[in-house]
Amino acid sequence: MAAVAAQSSNSAGAHEVDAFLEALTDEDKMLIRLREELYEGRWDAMLADLNDRLRGKPYIFRLASRIQDDMARVEKLSRFEREKGLNLAVALWPDEYGK
Repeated sequence: MAAVAAQSSNSAGAHEVDAFLEALTDEDKMLIRLREELYEGRWDAMLADLNDRLRGKPYIFRLASRIQDDMARVEKLSRFEREKGLNLAVALWPDEYGK
């Protein structure tokens, strides 16, 4: 995780990334891993699947927790990735998802 933060252009940004990564819950990490494994790294595809589930349409996987909570987590994780220009899966598990 520190290696990703070291790539940041300033120390305040690096600290913010490190703090965000350290604060991720197990549920957050599960969603990041599922995004990589089931949705080819695409948050939009995951959100579409969650929306389909809410509307009773066919869906890809069943989440253990409530759909609305997971959708809020996805929005938070996606926003952070866009703002920081990083992939959380690579930051958390560089050996598995690093390029």
